[in-house]
Amino acid sequence: MSEAISADDRAESIRMIRDSAAAVAPPGGDTKRARALRFKDPGYDPAVLRQMGEMGWIGLRVPEAQGGAGLGMGEACAIAEEMGRGLAPEPLVPAMFSVRLLAASNDGALLGQALSGDAYVATAFQEKADTLAAPGTSDGARVFIPMASGAAQFLLPVREGGRLALRVQSASSADVTIERTQEGGNVGTLRPVPGAVLADDIGAVIEEAIDEAALLTAAQILGLMDAAFALTLTYLKTRQQFGKIIGTFQALQHRAADLKVQIALTRASVESAAAALDAGATGDARRAAVSRAKARAAESGMLVTRQCIQLHGGIGYTDEYDVGLYLRSCMVLSNRFGSAGLHRRRFMATAPEGEE
Repeated sequence: MSEAISADDRAESIRMIRDSAAAVAPPGGDTKRARALRFKDPGYDPAVLRQMGEMGWIGLRVPEAQGGAGLGMGEACAIAEEMGRGLAPEPLVPAMFSVRLLAASNDGALLGQALSGDAYVATAFQEKADTLAAPGTSDGARVFIPMASGAAQFLLPVREGGRLALRVQSASSADVTIERTQEGGNVGTLRPVPGAVLADDIGAVIEEAIDEAALLTAAQILGLMDAAFALTLTYLKTRQQFGKIIGTFQALQHRAADLKVQIALTRASVESAAAALDAGATGDARRAAVSRAKARAAESGMLVTRQCIQLHGGIGYTDEYDVGLYLRSCMVLSNRFGSAGLHRRRFMATAPEGEE
């Protein structure tokens, strides 16, 4: 009975998390806000990021003793999915990634600022494209830092004495090159000048944090592909051609059904991975679960959003029509924290024999 009650309580917690997301990202999306913020610096609304901090979302995975909510990946994936569904441009997942590292540091003040959303702290760990590794070279350029133009501080994993230390660098003195991304956000390339040491060894923590960020990104993709599909269904039910609603054409019904299957499979993969992490999966088991979900989400997300464009016909290809915003967002998120190809390779290397 206690297990049943626990499951019910968990389901209620996740439902409440989803409901709370409507304050920032309405279920139908806020495309007007997304359009107003794109291709401008910092690419998001700092006030909304602070609101996310006030609601406890940034610290969902940080223990309560350190100012977080101490909730599981089920809750975290639920809020990430809603942010994807609502096209929220705020760097919630990158911020959640950073506070996971800061929770292992000795800088409580910076952790507090990051948890509250008063400061966006970005982690600069990549030194080449499409990798989940943090080489930690002290002078190697750090690339593909999400929403770098809005960062107040950069966290720099640096390899020192055989361990991966965590250092910090202020954005005010950083040499950062900003590039625009497809959906209207930005990424940065940082020439690091590592500052104060925040933690002596985050080797184990950063691996877990990267896996969690990859899974949360998969959940974001799930949300945006689901929203794009809902928009497309509405179009199919209202658009007329040859005197008939095009949604009554069998060929289009078959294509829509195929997309619905892809969304269902992605949801199953994301929820299964979240459950595995919440059950304490470690090592190869954790990596395989995350990689299966991220590879599935990245591939299915691109398939669904592209097909949604096509099902809209010519209007779907115009920038003025909203369905294209979901494709643009998916193009960016599909490669963040590992592409489909990278995660397929990692899954094959870590999954138990016979698992697909």
